[in-house]
Amino acid sequence: MSISNEKDLNGILKVGQFVAKVRKAMMQYVQAGMTTWDLDQYAKLFFDKESVDSAPFKDYKFPGMTCISLNHEIAHGIPSKQKIIQSGDLINIDISAHLNAYYADTGISFTISNEGARRFAKLCEAASQSTLSGIKQAKTGNPLRWIGRSIKHTANLNGFTVIKNLAGHGTGSKLHEDPQVLNYEDKREKRILNEGLVLAVESFISTGSEYAYEAGDNWTLTTRDNSYVAQMEHTIIVTRKGPIIATL
Repeated sequence: MSISNEKDLNGILKVGQFVAKVRKAMMQYVQAGMTTWDLDQYAKLFFDKESVDSAPFKDYKFPGMTCISLNHEIAHGIPSKQKIIQSGDLINIDISAHLNAYYADTGISFTISNEGARRFAKLCEAASQSTLSGIKQAKTGNPLRWIGRSIKHTANLNGFTVIKNLAGHGTGSKLHEDPQVLNYEDKREKRILNEGLVLAVESFISTGSEYAYEAGDNWTLTTRDNSYVAQMEHTIIVTRKGPIIATL
């Protein structure tokens, strides 16, 4: 969607603040020994308390309130009572919500131990840097493809590659809208960013593989070569003065 009035702006900012709050709370709550189902149930408390819809559950009947992926899983991991979070794991949480007719989407990869920090700190930082470098390109009048160009350039500078068959997307009035926001530059993409456009900009930064594959449960995406992939995602609003990040 493209924001055209104060009501739209406030709606995106409000749902963006909600998913950012849940993201932060989940990161503080998670600990080794709990299941991904436990972590998802904790997130559910926030959705229920504030009468907010989980966007993937509402729109796609996803079997969870949030997506929680571990290690070689890239995205869309199903919360499970059998999946125990271990010290040193690479954890990804992806939270998207629907509130008062508006959507926002955010995600982050992180670890919870010194062991994990030693192993994945550079990868997670590269995901953060790549997303933020892409977001800086989100100004009215800039080519859409510059976002992907900046994401890939930053990933490569850090010694990593990007997952090419996953992408960010438009959002706002639906969870997933046009346009796709690639993790790399496709020079065939000629679209120009317009004032007020709402985008979910996300990087998928990989230690090796450039492609994601379905794991067999119709949801979870993973690598085939045991690469690790870190993600960072923010919902933003394109403006002439530069992007507004709704999910800080």
